[in-house]
Formats: sequence, C-alpha cells, structure tokens
Amino acid sequence: MSYCINPACPQPQNPNSVNKCQACGSELILRDRYEIIQPLGKGGFGATFLAKDMSLPGDPICVIKELRPSTTTTSVLEMARKLFEREAETLGKIGHHPQIPRLLGYFEWKKHFHLVQEYVSGSTLKQEVKKQGLFTEEQAKKFIIEILPVIDYIHTQGVIHRDIKPANIIRRSQDGHLVLIDFGAVKDHVSQTHLSDSTGETAFTNISIGTSGFAPPEQMALRPVYASDIYALGVTTIFLLTGKTPNTLGYDQINGEILWRPQVNVSDRFGEVLEKMLEVSVRHRFQSAKELLAALNTKKTEKKQVQPTLDDATKTLFGDEPTVFNDNQNDVSWMSPSTQVAQKIRERKTRLEKNSTTRVRPHSAKMKQEVTQGYLTIVPPKNKASNRAELGSRKIPTKWTAATLRSAYVKGRRDFADCNLSRLNLRNAKLSGANFYGANLHEANLEGADLSDANLGHVNLTDTVLKNANLNKAYLSTASLAGCNLQDADMTNAYLNGANLRGANLCGTNLTNAMVSDRQLGMAKTNWWTIMPNGKRGSGF
Repeated sequence: MSYCINPACPQPQNPNSVNKCQACGSELILRDRYEIIQPLGKGGFGATFLAKDMSLPGDPICVIKELRPSTTTTSVLEMARKLFEREAETLGKIGHHPQIPRLLGYFEWKKHFHLVQEYVSGSTLKQEVKKQGLFTEEQAKKFIIEILPVIDYIHTQGVIHRDIKPANIIRRSQDGHLVLIDFGAVKDHVSQTHLSDSTGETAFTNISIGTSGFAPPEQMALRPVYASDIYALGVTTIFLLTGKTPNTLGYDQINGEILWRPQVNVSDRFGEVLEKMLEVSVRHRFQSAKELLAALNTKKTEKKQVQPTLDDATKTLFGDEPTVFNDNQNDVSWMSPSTQVAQKIRERKTRLEKNSTTRVRPHSAKMKQEVTQGYLTIVPPKNKASNRAELGSRKIPTKWTAATLRSAYVKGRRDFADCNLSRLNLRNAKLSGANFYGANLHEANLEGADLSDANLGHVNLTDTVLKNANLNKAYLSTASLAGCNLQDADMTNAYLNGANLRGANLCGTNLTNAMVSDRQLGMAKTNWWTIMPNGKRGSGF
C-alpha cells in the first residue's frame, strides 16, 4: 500500500498500482523517487514517514522527515529553510557513526522541507520501559556506558544534541545497540508556541530549545553547552529508573533540583554520579562525556573516616564527616564540594609534613593512570618510554598490512573506518565488533574471519573472499558486495539494506533473520543450501 502525505486527505491509503491518491489526487511518489508506506509520527507542523527509495536496488527502506510550516509567508518559509538546512548540515557532519542514522538526502518540494534518513528498526527506550518495566541500577549503568561514546563523538564534532530523552534513543532490533536520533532539535513549530503530548513533555522550537524537564536551565536560556547533554542524559537515566518525567517527580523550590532521590534505590556511589550529572549549576556538573565515563569506571574503596591528623579548622568545617576515596587520589572531580575541599586540605597537609622531614621518602607505589577509549579502559605500560610510545601521538600506518592490522586489533584498536585494506590476506582473522565503515576491502581474503557485530556499512567488498566467514549481526548497509564470495558464510541477523549483491555468491549462506530484500537476493547466486531470511532453504536463480 502507498500512503498519501496530504494532511487533509480523507483516505490516505492507496494501492501500489496508482501514482496519484484516489481520494485527493495528490502525488504519491515524492520527486519520482520516494514511495511513502506509512506514517511514523506527526505533530502540529511536521510529520515523519516510512518510505521506499525506488531509485536504488532492492527499494531500501528509509525515513522521510517533513516540516510543514503553518503559513507560507516569506519569513516563516525562510526560518523553516534555515532550520532544516542546519539539521541537514549536522547530520551530514556526524552521520558516519554506526549509532547515528545517516543522512541520505535533503530537498524542498512544494514548499515543504524533507530530510531523508536511514531507517532504524526498533523500540525507543520510552517504549521499552513501558513494555518491559523499569531499569535496574546495573542496566542503567550499562545504558550510560553504551551511549556515552556516541555523545562524546558528536561533541568532538562540535555538535550539541540538545534533546536527549528516552523517545530519542532507539534500541536497534537488529543488534540490540542503542541509536541516538533527532539531531535537528527542530520539532513541530517555527514559532514560540509549544505543543504538549500525552507524556507531559513539551517541545520548544524557537531555534530549538529542547524538551522541558530534560533540558537544563542554561539551555532553556538559549545558552547550551556540552554539559547540557550530560544533564539531559541524567534525566533520561532517572526516567529509566522511575518511569516518571521530571515534571511528575517535582522540583525543589529553593535550588530547582529534581526530586528523584526518594524514588530510586541505587548505591551511594552511583547516586553521587547521578547527582553530579543533574547539577543545576553547569560549573558543578560533569563537563564532558569522557569525565563522566571515567567517574563510572572509577572503583570505590571502603569508606574511611576523616583522619585525626586533620587540623582543628578542617574538623570545624566538616566535623567527622566520612570521606569517600577513589582509586585515583588526584581525581576529586566526582566528589561532593565539601569532600573535595577536605581532600585538598589533606593533600596539602601531607605535602607540608613531607617537606618538614630531613629525609624525603620516595613514593612507594604510583597510581596507574587509566585512559578510557569508548568501552575500553586501557592501563598503559609502567615503563615511561613505552608509555610515551603507546599513548603519545600514535602514527597510523600509511599503508596497512595484514600483520599490522591484526596486531592493532589485538592491542585494542577497533576503528578502521575509511582505511585502505584492499587485497590484504586476513584469512581467519578475529575482527569481531570492529568498525570498517567506508573502508576499502576490495579483493581482500577474509575467508573464515570473525566479523560478527562488525560495522561494514558503505564498505567496498567487491570480489572479496568471505567464504565461511562469521557475519552474524554485521552491519552492511549500502556496502558493495558485487562478486563477493560469501559461500557458506554465517549472515544470520545481518543488516543488508541498500547493499549491492549483484553477482555475490550466497550458495550455502545462512541468511536467517537477515535484513535483505527479495530483489537484492535476486541479483545474487543462491542454491538449495542457502538458508533464506525466513529460515527456509532457497533455490538458485
């Protein structure tokens, strides 16, 4: 069925055989390319649709976001144009991350503005909480740790999301990974009016402020910073733990803090982290995703009482307040303000005591500094020279070899995006979870390689050998697999939307639950031993 996007259409459903709506006469194919299948959501002045891109092999599914200005006056149209151009520019800038939908197109059609984006199948975290119940503390921590690298990535690109909330985070059904959506912060209005939905969330769109309750005070005052996204992430975490929005939980009338603590049962350590994420004052909040990730990865030792060697002034200020130490005594950023001051006084007193002695005792054991990279926490080698060599300005090989790539992967590297890896012999290589987005693997030998959960989106795999390879849950959107040998490969749950399979050898390949169309499979070589996405044996074409 085709769907008419005319908001005034009395009967938008149409058969596929017609090009114009039978009810209102509107065109059903946008720009002679996009066939609308069904609506995904709509508001006062905008709508989002699921569509087919009929210009590409396999008619891949995509999402079309349409802004419908309330009037067609010059000023309103110009404002809408600027907002959508900004969102298109943002998506084009950051859309090469596997957990961010890619921008596929942008156009103006009949005074309406359209963005075409990669379709992400799955449920939002808001829907997940509704269906499966509240998150536990461990689930909440896992959520933060998984989404933080995405937030860190967009921040390094100079982008502030401005609207992080449960409805804008999707758990992709294909692999269970979280995907961050809606970077436009261009909701339904091009004015200062607002629209409330059934959840009590209010979207402001005067140059996009965000969502009331999830956006911190500085963002509501049109002065967002990177730490604004940290606050919104904290509010999102509270929602996952309580199922309640900030407006439902209420606020402290004196300091404006959300009254969430009585509603959740979490450890003191995690509670301190959440408190710092939700600081009303930007100065006291985590300043970056890296800082927050480091705090989550910092292990806590047993609580200790303030030592009796503290001077009377310190006791007067803080009494016998127990102080929490972390493994890195120089890192006090995550502690409460009073504990930070006590820690600094303690360190100063220790230095003075050392200087007053005639013998300077060497440091007995230096704390290992940890470097957090994505999901990994790497402890550098003890030797200073090797430490500098490992963590200094790393030189990326101008020409990768099979040996250097295997070695880099073993040492923890996972990002090989846009690298030239053509004709490398990577037979039986262990490369699970690696990111090869946009890389050139033309004529490479990956027979028997483990590429499960790998990101192979937009990769050149023409004439590549992937016989007996493990591609379970691999992401292969828009990859070129023309002439690729995938005989007997495991491609269960693989994502192949938009991939070119012309001449690919899929004889004996297991495609159970793979996201691929019949048209794509029709261009490939299959036989009776090929297991199709429905789990049944196939036949040759």
